[in-house]
Amino acid sequence: MREIQLKDAKATLSAVVDQAVRGNPAVITRHGRRQAVVLSYEEYEKLSHVPSFGQLLAAFPGEEGDIPARAGKPPRAVDL
Repeated sequence: MREIQLKDAKATLSAVVDQAVRGNPAVITRHGRRQAVVLSYEEYEKLSHVPSFGQLLAAFPGEEGDIPARAGKPPRAVDL
């Protein structure tokens, strides 16, 4: 994914959008820091409908017996 400075993106916005529609999104930087991404609406739609991990777990199609029982071992020590 290419990076483009904000001032250059402003000057060539039509070209930046055309590239995004063709499948070449751009990262917009301001003062050397990544600030935004220009991508096609189609790509945005795909990304906006990705389910969360919790939704995937809740939608698990199996039955209770499909998940093995947890071991009776005590939890391991964790250094903080």
